[in-house]
Amino acid sequence: MGRGKVELKRIENSSNRQVTFSKRRNGLLKKAFELSILCEAEVSLIVFSPSGKFHHMERSVARYRSEVGRPGQNDQRSRSLEFWRCEIEELRKTINKTEAQLRHFIGEDMELLGLKELKQLERQLKTGAERIRSKKKRAISEHVSLLKSKLSDLQKENARLQKRLHELPDANVSSRIPEANECDAFHQRRIFLDGSQQ
Repeated sequence: MGRGKVELKRIENSSNRQVTFSKRRNGLLKKAFELSILCEAEVSLIVFSPSGKFHHMERSVARYRSEVGRPGQNDQRSRSLEFWRCEIEELRKTINKTEAQLRHFIGEDMELLGLKELKQLERQLKTGAERIRSKKKRAISEHVSLLKSKLSDLQKENARLQKRLHELPDANVSSRIPEANECDAFHQRRIFLDGSQQ
């Protein structure tokens, strides 16, 4: 006795639906495999389960991936050349678009930009300027911290040398550090002499 005709509609019971999917998927893969063997046909089969799982005929998909871009016979070579022509064209378009954006960022070739594009460009420039200012502030802060650290090290070294100088038993006049007012008097006298020689 033959099997009755199955009505094609969604199976409501989830477990029955999964069992049916599994059986029919295996049957479909088997039929595709048989077709490729019997007729020497290249058959590719891709199936996504309701849960999103990916099923495919391993050999055909692997062969497709390996042959894309690989020179072989004349038809394969022409397909490969066409593929790379398309890739080159897409890259050329991307380069042209990027170069146009760079020119817009420096204020060139803006005649064809509409109000929407100009507003978008302004937002991008504002965002870029804010990032630059933030980076600049961090760099300045790090530089100031470094200078403060160096100043602290120099002050410590100066204090150490001053202490050693005062500890010397017979410090003569030549080794004495001049006071601040002596330095000022020396500079004023030098300025006066320079001015009188002119």
